[in-house]
Amino acid sequence: MKLHHLFVAAFLVATSFINAQNKEVTLEEIWGGEFRQEYLQSLRSLNNGEEYAVRNFDRATRTMNVDVYSYETGEKTRTLISSAEIEGLDFFQDYTLSENESKVILSTQVQSIFRRSTTGVYYVYDFSSKKLTQISEDRIQEPTFSPDASKVAYVFENNIYVKDLSSGETTQVTSDGKDNEIINGVTDWVYEEEFAFVRAFDWNKDGDKIAFLRFDETEVPEFSMDMYGTYGQQLYPTQDVFKYPKAGEKNSEVTLHLFDLEAGNTSEVNLEKSYEYIPRIKWTNNPEVLSVQAMNRHQNNLDLIFVNAEKNTTEVILNETDEAYVDVTDNLTFLNDNSFIWTSEKDGWNHIYHYSKTGKLLDQVTEGNWEVTQYYGFDAKTGRIYFQSTENGSINRDVFSVRANGKNKVQLTQKRGTNDADFSADFTYFINSYTSATTPYEFTLHKARNGKKVRAIKDNKALLEKLKPYNFSKKEFSTIEVNGNELNMWMIKPQDFDETKKYPLFMYQYSGPGSQSVSNTFNSSNDYWYQLLAQQGYIVVCVDGRGTGFKGADFKKLTQKELGKFEVEDQIDAAKKLGERAYIDADRIGIWGWSYGGFMSSNCIFQGNDTFSMAIAVAPVTSWRFYDSIYTERYMTTPQENASGYDNNSPINHVEGLKGDFLLIHGSGDDNVHVQNTMQMVEALVQANKQFDWAIYPDKNHGIYGGNTRLHLYTKMTNFIKENL
Repeated sequence: MKLHHLFVAAFLVATSFINAQNKEVTLEEIWGGEFRQEYLQSLRSLNNGEEYAVRNFDRATRTMNVDVYSYETGEKTRTLISSAEIEGLDFFQDYTLSENESKVILSTQVQSIFRRSTTGVYYVYDFSSKKLTQISEDRIQEPTFSPDASKVAYVFENNIYVKDLSSGETTQVTSDGKDNEIINGVTDWVYEEEFAFVRAFDWNKDGDKIAFLRFDETEVPEFSMDMYGTYGQQLYPTQDVFKYPKAGEKNSEVTLHLFDLEAGNTSEVNLEKSYEYIPRIKWTNNPEVLSVQAMNRHQNNLDLIFVNAEKNTTEVILNETDEAYVDVTDNLTFLNDNSFIWTSEKDGWNHIYHYSKTGKLLDQVTEGNWEVTQYYGFDAKTGRIYFQSTENGSINRDVFSVRANGKNKVQLTQKRGTNDADFSADFTYFINSYTSATTPYEFTLHKARNGKKVRAIKDNKALLEKLKPYNFSKKEFSTIEVNGNELNMWMIKPQDFDETKKYPLFMYQYSGPGSQSVSNTFNSSNDYWYQLLAQQGYIVVCVDGRGTGFKGADFKKLTQKELGKFEVEDQIDAAKKLGERAYIDADRIGIWGWSYGGFMSSNCIFQGNDTFSMAIAVAPVTSWRFYDSIYTERYMTTPQENASGYDNNSPINHVEGLKGDFLLIHGSGDDNVHVQNTMQMVEALVQANKQFDWAIYPDKNHGIYGGNTRLHLYTKMTNFIKENL
């Protein structure tokens, strides 16, 4: 996963604030969820396209049900599964239906490993026989049905196993798995984090072959974190040790293998070229043809390879290159004739393309100076492709359909703001999730053919009613011209704003490559914190500078090999421009950010010390030399190749510039941005004899949460702002 700011809950730091016109807001209201939005539960469309399944927990009976509802009416039609009716299973946490919906995998005792990976105890329930089968006595990973649901493949202790559900026999596919050395069928830490997937095996269409990745991480350097535990319960710290390749260091050696279930043997696939990464494997509709996406270490040259599993031969079908990097996505879709849908930035904007099974370009499906932001799928019946885009402005999202030849495009959503769709299995319906700066989430059902609204499902009008007495300030969207670019910006002013007065300015940004913080969406948790600051007399602003997303590849990739240069210039210059406004006090400008945003806010106060008088950095990268290989090298190449790019723009090398007030915060259990970043920054600041404030949250990860942690964190930040800005 890309390094990113977590939109975490922000909590009020005094028990209340009072404004003559506004209702008093209390901590109890915030913690009690008074401003929480209601969301539509996660649903799974059933194969018939007329119904969907939703997981429902009955607190009174402590039972978990999977209930089925009609798209057309919203009425419950039946219960698919109930833990109360399954003999031998009192409760389950989640479920996964087989492709043919004849069986279901039920998860219990699920425990997290890293961001996406888990272990658990899993069962298979057969709807026709009512039989419950435990897949393994052990805690396993990624149990996955074969296409006909006759078997389940899974990973245990870095080895792949296949269980035959009819005979009960389990076959061990690999035997060399070993912790911190060899991994089969699931990804290592850095693949999970940066390529955003865990299951590294896939069944072919006939269910007689499994393709899988093998990771040899023997030579990958280890990283360790001390875990301190709860006071009074742990005398000695424990140590969490895992393989973590930092920029320029050794990665896992990744190889591709095929297991033939009938023959019972495994063969390694010779890709004929040396590749650093294999970020995606996926079987085509031909059961003998596997697609593989493989790329170089710089991630600017990606091959789409077709593997003939019968002959164990390979052919490069498509090659994508870029001067900066090529994004890896999950958009690859194979049509019935094995032609495929692909997304690419090759014309300067992210668009959809249709290729033949031999890699010949058939059509550029979408085109224009706007971005396709989500690809939803292809309807074989109508030949239409469904997608989301920024065609109506980079801070907005709308849903469209278009024929595979790029003709007859139809806009399916009409409300200005952010629209997102969840389509039924046969593309008859879609549920639209809509939000804007003034509208909390509302969910409606529409016909996919023309976008016609069928019915309302859920809204958050009750939340709007609750918010009325608080009279929160409007989030004002605009652009600001900085360094020759019109940058997207939002601003929140005090409710009693008087343009003849001067106000301190507090800026938030994230600024990571391809990110977006200025969007036409309703309040995040942090927005309520910004409202508190506005009520206390601060103007709060966010500017998306160069390097952020959805304004074309050139705008996004300008920062290549120089992370922290142009982004910092834009934040400093935007602050200067805002400081020229009559109602902003140019001597009282602060900035904050989390993760990449903490990297930015640190750089801004060190390098823009004549502009910023205060900064807060939470969980910051302080030198890209400390961060992981895949993310960092995608934008920076390696430190060995680009030492100046790493060092010239890292805040740890600019501490001499600190003049204002600086607060540095980190969780000691952060497996993503290690606390090493902050410790090294602390030492640099101390040796430069710079005074600053800092806080470490023991055992807390990159999100810094749990119990009263967030309350404490936001109390500290708010007090720091009030005392120093």
